[in-house]
Amino acid sequence: MKLNRLLAKYESTGRSRAQAWIGAGLIQVNGQPVVNGDFEVTRFDRVTKEEIVVQSGRRAVYIMLHKPAGYVSATIDAEHPTVLDLIDDPDRAELHLAGRLDRASTGMVLLTNDGVWSKKITEPVFKMPKVYRVTTVEPISPGAVKAFADGFYFHTEDLVTQPAELVIVGEREARVTLWEGRYHQIKRMFHRVGNRVSSLHRESIGALVLPSELAPGDWRYLTSLEVASM
Repeated sequence: MKLNRLLAKYESTGRSRAQAWIGAGLIQVNGQPVVNGDFEVTRFDRVTKEEIVVQSGRRAVYIMLHKPAGYVSATIDAEHPTVLDLIDDPDRAELHLAGRLDRASTGMVLLTNDGVWSKKITEPVFKMPKVYRVTTVEPISPGAVKAFADGFYFHTEDLVTQPAELVIVGEREARVTLWEGRYHQIKRMFHRVGNRVSSLHRESIGALVLPSELAPGDWRYLTSLEVASM
């Protein structure tokens, strides 16, 4: 929301009076004076007028979790434990997932209450790379490398997947990099090349790499630099 609109709603101030406050240098956002009425503010920003709090600012939460197998990537599930059950945070009820993993899969999951930030991770248009370590039931055919790069037509969604990078690191092991996240995408792609996935583990999302010291089921807050890197 633009700053002048936020101020205009404050105690029915009105747009003209709000703009006058801004022009007079009376408004601060996160402790810094702002004189541009079109300045974009979010619900996480603290806005004040001469020490009077107009908006206190919500606490922004960014969490990295090492998801173990058996947990559902959801906030509520009637049958299975969810990734949210592993999080101990006072604002846990506000969190949502920035990218899911199916119940049997493991690895990095990000949770936040910042929808603008999570959209940059999940929306294919932003092309955020996600790297997975995959093991398969059958040996991986060298021809699968080109097939993954060419993309597959998924009739359910009526689309062709974006090029994916497949690096074979063992007879039945590979690393796959996706720049999108379709439903069961990796399993469906391996099925197209006559193979089946036996395990799937997400190692990284964008610049964030799952640290070896973060055990399955453990989580930590992202640093401000890590948040900005995404």
